[in-house]
This record gives sequence, structure tokens and C-alpha cells, in this order.
Amino acid sequence: MNKNLDMTIATPEGVVFQGKVESAKFPGASGSFMVLPRHAAIISALVAGKITYTHEGTPTELSIAGGFVEVRNDVISACVEM
Repeated sequence: MNKNLDMTIATPEGVVFQGKVESAKFPGASGSFMVLPRHAAIISALVAGKITYTHEGTPTELSIAGGFVEVRNDVISACVEM
């Protein structure tokens, strides 16, 4: 079983994070949600808040103004405004 997700977070200025994460939490338009390996496919709008993710055992927070995220086949792609 895959224990990591491939995640890319991009802004209009460029990529701010690209790597493997154990989990990620997003401020979705309908409420915050957690993504773990084998998560169902989803596309969600994001609102102002924090993306929290665990990379190599270290939790990291990234403040965003909004955007959207797609999760499919253990790949997370987020386009955000900061």
C-alpha cells in the first residue's frame, strides 16, 4: 500500500511546493477536509485559510487566499492565490 501522496501546490508566480506528503488538509468551500492515501477523487474550490501538510514527518502550514484542488490516484494538484 502506498503511504504517500504526490503533491504540487502552485501559484500564478510558480510552484511553492512539490513532493511526497503523508497527509494534507485543505480549507474547502464547504468546510475543511483531510486527504490521505487512497482518497476518493475530488475537485474542490478552496477559501482563505491554511493548507496543512506533513512532509517527511514535519507538519507545515501555508496560508492561502483561495484557489482549487484536485485529488486523483494519490496525486494532489492545488492552484492557489497567496
